[in-house]
Amino acid sequence: MFHFSDYGLSTDVVLLGALAAILILLILCLVLIGKNSSLRKRYDEFMQDADGKSLEDAFQKKFENMDYINEKIKDIDIHLEGIDNNLLKTYQKVGIVKYDAFKEVGGTLSFVMTLLTKENDGFIMNSMHSNKEGCYIYIKEVKAGEVFMTLSEEERQSLEQAMEL
Repeated sequence: MFHFSDYGLSTDVVLLGALAAILILLILCLVLIGKNSSLRKRYDEFMQDADGKSLEDAFQKKFENMDYINEKIKDIDIHLEGIDNNLLKTYQKVGIVKYDAFKEVGGTLSFVMTLLTKENDGFIMNSMHSNKEGCYIYIKEVKAGEVFMTLSEEERQSLEQAMEL
């Protein structure tokens, strides 16, 4: 049998120590109960919004909204892909050179304009202006940056300007 006196302790001291430990544990339990109660109140407030709806309903609406947004994003991606494909066919590159076609007879009202797609397909338009004879417009086709007709210096400059873009 175990006796406290064998270890130099009196029963009264052991009993007081045990009572002190029980009192400390009781205080700790009361503190934990208070914190648990406070946490429970905060949890209940979190689970309900101002109108008394459950948080689960709010989450459900948010998930439905996210599904709607994801569908819209897919629609926008498809639409943008179509726009990108159409842009490849549009004229995106421009080169313009103004010049005097008839050397001091027509002024600098003549011009060469080149319009090209991303793949350098398009045309060169040469507008030659004369005060006496009027205006003449010539168009030359461009395929992949190549023209299969003889180009004037101004037409070559305009084509180079457009292809640099």
